[in-house]
Amino acid sequence: MVGRPEPSPGLLRRLDDLARAAFPAVCAAVLMIMASGPTGLPTLVPAVALPCIIFWSIFRPGAMPPPAVAVLALLQDLLTLAPLGTGVVTLLVAHGLAVAWRRFLVRQSFVFVWLAFCGFAIGTAGLGWMLTALLAWDLPAPAPSLHQAALSAGLYPAFAFVLGRIHTAMRQAEETV
Repeated sequence: MVGRPEPSPGLLRRLDDLARAAFPAVCAAVLMIMASGPTGLPTLVPAVALPCIIFWSIFRPGAMPPPAVAVLALLQDLLTLAPLGTGVVTLLVAHGLAVAWRRFLVRQSFVFVWLAFCGFAIGTAGLGWMLTALLAWDLPAPAPSLHQAALSAGLYPAFAFVLGRIHTAMRQAEETV
């Protein structure tokens, strides 16, 4: 009826909205903590964080705001024992670029988005290497950064598949309500 105010959402509706909004950041944090286990791969935590952040920044930017990215990046720095701030700067730059190019990337094929992500992975690893070199006043070996970029680029298709299914389910749930 026109002019009739819509009833306020109930508690369950508000909890559902909150859970849907918090899911991307919480899921990324849980995956990062799981990746920090004794796997023998020190670059696994950044290689898990970057696909989550870039995917949600492109396909659901409201669910991955800059403060959430900063907290996830700080968690990454703490889990990897990296110099504090390097992950924050690199992931915030990657997030900002992903959001800026979002309108273009969301219309592209998976292969094109994956290639763009490979560029993000290389750029993030390179920026992290440069920041570490500046903070340490020494040139670290480039191999771990290259390994991180390759591992992240290799993991992206699996993450995109799973996160894409979750994103579709979230979108369908929002349309039914």
